[in-house]
Amino acid sequence: MDELIGRLATNASIDSAVAEKTVGIILGFLRNEGPSENVEALINHIPGAEAAIEASKSGGGLSRLMGGGLMAVGTRLMGLGLGMSEIQTIARELFRFGRDKIGADQMGKIIAGTPGLSQFA
Repeated sequence: MDELIGRLATNASIDSAVAEKTVGIILGFLRNEGPSENVEALINHIPGAEAAIEASKSGGGLSRLMGGGLMAVGTRLMGLGLGMSEIQTIARELFRFGRDKIGADQMGKIIAGTPGLSQFA
């Protein structure tokens, strides 16, 4: 997890605490919306991912009011102070990291199998 957070913080020019929250939010979204077998493989290759996902669930009542899907994720990420260009940078870096960990084929299945995600790939 530290490697991923470091990459996100550096490449998106964000604070490491924000990077960690972002990872939790995005991985939680992928777990709910993406192809489960591939997403679980990704999560299993990122030490600390489960803790980040759990930590991102706080404030769940507000999340439920926003609905689900990619729009809710975007709203939550913007709530952390991230702009659209930073979100795109983070998504691309996370996908690059995922390809390094589980391979391009599995990461491609996650991107293709998650509604709305291909625009960030």
